[in-house]
Parts: sequence; structure tokens; C-alpha cells
Amino acid sequence: MAIARFVIQVLGWVVGIPLEVLAIAALLRNGYRRYPVIFVYLLVLFVTTLLSVWFSIQSFYTQNKALVRLSAKVYWIDEWILQGLIFATVIGLIDLAIAKSPWRRILRLALAVGVLLFAGITFWIQYLPQAVTFGVWMTPWISDLSVGATVMDLALWMILIASRKSDRRLMLICGALGMQFTAEAIGERIVQMSGPRRSVALGTAGSVVAVAGNLICLYVWWQTFRRMRDSRPAAISPSIP
Repeated sequence: MAIARFVIQVLGWVVGIPLEVLAIAALLRNGYRRYPVIFVYLLVLFVTTLLSVWFSIQSFYTQNKALVRLSAKVYWIDEWILQGLIFATVIGLIDLAIAKSPWRRILRLALAVGVLLFAGITFWIQYLPQAVTFGVWMTPWISDLSVGATVMDLALWMILIASRKSDRRLMLICGALGMQFTAEAIGERIVQMSGPRRSVALGTAGSVVAVAGNLICLYVWWQTFRRMRDSRPAAISPSIP
């Protein structure tokens, strides 16, 4: 199972790293000022991916226990950072969608408090201080966070649909995020299910689903950002009282 997941990971890097570079380049040309959080997220994603490549390849081929443990620790630290940026990205997109609402400040504060509460409660539920490895409790916690991010992305979709003037670009961005969140949540649950049953096929399928969701999101973002015009689009007017 470890070999199969490593091969899938390598294939994900081969496709994902060029897509990350293309998306960053497209935003640099026109759009990073309108979507600064997405720009930061993509930069951090690119750096953490390069770190993962080095640590994963070294630990896989050397099988050095100390390096394997360090690689796992770096991976989970990267996950914490990326999950935080993911929530910041969704909040930033929602903030754009409600730009004309008189309740913008209250909604922004409610979202931030809600995210912190959700992350804290799910962490308290899943945390196992006696666990041998981080993955025992981190995997279900990250899966819970993905579900929470999916719900927020769905709320963003509802706001955009309710708007009198829909922002097609914003809909594409949040739609791609929704696919990524859903694929990650499903993939992580499948991987969890494969543990007790020791099913190589099931674990591999979960990894494929998660990686595919990330690649689809990057591709849609790249296509969306590269077609952006230099002129800033008109702000949408959501029908929020």
C-alpha cells in the first residue's frame, strides 16, 4: 500500500507542480490584488509541495526512521498551515461576495468566530494524546475541517446564486474549491476505512480521489485566472438584507 500511495503522490506532483506554477503566473499577470489570499495560498502550497517532494523521496528510499518521523511531522505542520489558509481563502471569497451588504462587518466577524469554534471543537473531539503517530487523530480532524470548509463553500454558492448580478469568475473559483474539499473529505474517509480492513485497493482509491480533487481545482483556477482581464470586474450586489 505504501508503494502504491507513493506512486500516486509522485504522479500528483508531476501534474500538480506545473499547475501551481501556471496558476501563480496567471495571478501575477492580473488578479493577485483582487485575490490576495488565494495568491498567498498558492505560494505557500508551492513551497510546501517542494518540501514534501524532498522529504517524501528521501524517507521512501532511505527508510531512515528518524527521517520518516521528521517527514511525517513536516507533512502535518504543512497541513495545519494550508488548512488555515484554506479557511482564510473561503472567508475572503465570501467577503467579496457580500461587499455591498450593510451586514458585512458582522458577517465577517461571525464567520471568523465560527471557524475558530469549529476548528477548536473538532480538534478537542479528535485529539488523542496517547496516539503513537499524528496521523491517528490528524487524519479524521483534517477530514472534519474539509467538511467544514465544504459547508462554507456551499454557503458562498448560495450567496452568489441569490445575487442579482452573479460573478461568473467567483463562481468558478468557489466551485473548484468545493470539488477539492469534497474529494479530500471522501478520500480521507476512504483511507480511514482501509486501515482496519487492511485493504490496499481501498486505500489507493482514497488517495486517487483526494489527489484528483486537488488537481481539478488547480486546473480550473489556472484557466479562470489566465482569462482574467486587467480591468477590475464590477462588484456583485447580493440580495442580503
